[in-house]
Amino acid sequence: MTAAWQVDPAVLPAFLLAMALVELTPGPNMGYLAVVAASRGRVAGALTVVGVTLGLSVYLVLAVFGLTRGLLASPVVLHLLRWGGVLYLLVLAAEALRPAPAPAATDAEAPRLVLLGLVANLLNPKALLFYLVLLPGFVRPGFASPGMQLLILGLAHIAISIVVHLSIVSGAARLGREWPADRQRLLRSLSAAGLAAVALWLAVSG
Repeated sequence: MTAAWQVDPAVLPAFLLAMALVELTPGPNMGYLAVVAASRGRVAGALTVVGVTLGLSVYLVLAVFGLTRGLLASPVVLHLLRWGGVLYLLVLAAEALRPAPAPAATDAEAPRLVLLGLVANLLNPKALLFYLVLLPGFVRPGFASPGMQLLILGLAHIAISIVVHLSIVSGAARLGREWPADRQRLLRSLSAAGLAAVALWLAVSG
């Protein structure tokens, strides 16, 4: 008899590979985390990862309870997500171009950094589509309930995302600290260009 918590072991290799590729593909979260860590340091980047992870958790809970379909069925919600994401990415791109690194994060700023990370992920339509389209493709009959399988697979994805995001934060913080000023300007310009490109793609793709 199948245990109540089980997922199909046969899907796990393909699932883990897909999750790694999803997280390693450049996108809004990756660009935003790089900007924050390079300009504010590793602690600020890690706090932003907490917010991004909370955003993923929100979408996972909605998927487990079958609520993501209702969100995507509403044109108003889709438009708000799309244009909110576009505007937010453009703001982040402008922030990335600031000529001097911002001060390191303080304890008082921790809630704000977490909140900004949360908002950045909630305004990322890619995250919502991931939990509606990609994740259910790995749910199989004959194992745990669909909701339980989504929860298990979603938690595995979140664990992978944390590892990837913290690696980005660590690398970007080191570059922001060690690179000379001209290379830091180049890094900020590339980050801003990447964020603006994602915003443009989101605006024109619908």
